[in-house]
Amino acid sequence: MGSLMMRCMLHPTNVVTDQEEEAPAEEEGEEEEEEEDMVDPLETIRAKCEASEHCTHTRERLEACTARVGSRSHTQEECTEELFDFLHARDHCVAHKLFHNVK
Repeated sequence: MGSLMMRCMLHPTNVVTDQEEEAPAEEEGEEEEEEEDMVDPLETIRAKCEASEHCTHTRERLEACTARVGSRSHTQEECTEELFDFLHARDHCVAHKLFHNVK
């Protein structure tokens, strides 16, 4: 996966509330075990969609652009269009599959 794509992908952030900070030590251990077992269905579906034919094509275009821009020392070219095309294709695929897995 191209470095530009990795930098631009959105990742959820961990937000700690005041209640979670005051939790007893034994509850924290249980919570950590539960968090390790949980798998985000969005990430799983994104990975599957990225392997689909249409997403593979747009990812290859993005990687080619990233390599082309990276090989030049002075260029105004950016891979914004290719990145948006890839993200659009991936998110379009995800949108059709995600809510079938949500209970």
